[in-house]
Amino acid sequence: MSQGSSVSKTASEFFPMTSDRASLPIGIFDSGVGGLTVLRSLREQLPQESFIYLGDTARLPYGTKSGASVVRYSLQAAQFLLGRGIKYLVIACNTASAVAVEALRQRFAPLPVLGVIEPGAVAGCAASLAGRIAVIATEGTVNGGAYQRAIAAVRPDARVVARACSLFVALAEEGWTTGEITERVAHRYLDDIFGVPEGPDTLVLGCTHFPVLLDTLRQVVGPAVAIVDSAHTTALQLRATLTAQGLLNRRGGTPTLQLLATDGPERFARVGPRFLGAAFSASAVELVDLSAAI
Repeated sequence: MSQGSSVSKTASEFFPMTSDRASLPIGIFDSGVGGLTVLRSLREQLPQESFIYLGDTARLPYGTKSGASVVRYSLQAAQFLLGRGIKYLVIACNTASAVAVEALRQRFAPLPVLGVIEPGAVAGCAASLAGRIAVIATEGTVNGGAYQRAIAAVRPDARVVARACSLFVALAEEGWTTGEITERVAHRYLDDIFGVPEGPDTLVLGCTHFPVLLDTLRQVVGPAVAIVDSAHTTALQLRATLTAQGLLNRRGGTPTLQLLATDGPERFARVGPRFLGAAFSASAVELVDLSAAI
C-alpha cells in the first residue's frame, strides 16, 4: 500500500511555476466510482492529457458525513494527489464541491481547483428557456442547497426545484440503468415534478452517478426537457480554462491514467467500468492510504 508522503509539504513546494506544468497530469478525486463519469468526459474532451483519479472508497459516501469531515477528507485527498505531481485539481464529487472547494483553493493555492457544481449550474441556466430548472442529486447535496445557490447567483429569476434521488446511486452501481425497476423508480421520483403544467424545462444531473441513467431519465421526463450533465459541462470548462491559461499538454506521446482507491480495488474494478466506459482490472487500481496526509 502506498503511503501519503506529503504531510508537511506546502502546495508551492509541489506546484512547479514553470513551462513544465503543462505536461503534468490532472488530478481528480471522488468518494468512490461515480466520479469516473467526470473522468470519462475529461478524457473525451482532453484526449492528450494524463490523469490521476483517486476514489476514497474507504470512507464513502461523503453525502452522509458532516461538512467538517468532508472538508478533512477532501484536504487529505488533494494533498495526496499534489504529492503525485498534478497541474490541476478537479473535485468529481458534488458533496465535496459544495462544502470543500473554497477550503481547497485556500489551502493549496496556487494550484487551480474546479468543482462540478458551478459548471453544472451555469449550463443549466443557459439551457433553460423559461428559467424552470430541476436538480436531482443525493440527499446531502440537495439539503445543502449548493445547486440552488449557484443557479440563483447566475439567474436570480430562475425557479428551482431540487429532489433527492438516492436510490439512483444504488441502481447505477448495480448496473440497473434501464428496465422496469429503474423506470418505476424514476417515475416515482420525477412524475410529480415534470408531469404538471409549466413544469421544469431543464433537468440538471447533480450527482456523478446519474449520467449512466440518461436513457431512462430521458424516457421519463420526455424529449422536450433539456438534460444537463455536470460531468460533461465540467470537462468543457476545464478544456476552456486550460486553453486560456496555456496549460494544455502539447508534448505529444501516449497519455497515462492512474487509478487509485483507498479500499476495495476488486469492487472498484468490478463497478467502475460502468462509469468510465472502459474496462480495467483490479491490478490496475493502486491501493493508497490517506491517513498520513494533512
